[in-house]
Amino acid sequence: MVSGKFKSRTYARKRTVTPGGKNVLRHTLRKPQKAHCADCGNVLPGVARGRPAAVRKLSKSERVPTRPFAGNLCSACSRDRHIRKARAQ
Repeated sequence: MVSGKFKSRTYARKRTVTPGGKNVLRHTLRKPQKAHCADCGNVLPGVARGRPAAVRKLSKSERVPTRPFAGNLCSACSRDRHIRKARAQ
């Protein structure tokens, strides 16, 4: 019988054959969703996608681009925000 924590759909199920020839069901955590822009909702390119423990092991330059609002806004929306702020002054 499978452990109770594996009964939720948080875990993806994958059928595999062990070296001994047994068919087993492996439970692995699903991949997180891709990061989206806070303004327009488009997928953010260049942002690492993975479990927090795996993303933490990456270098900072591999996690997010090196511009302001990286990981939160896409380049077009961050550019618009900078222009609006400059015009308001």
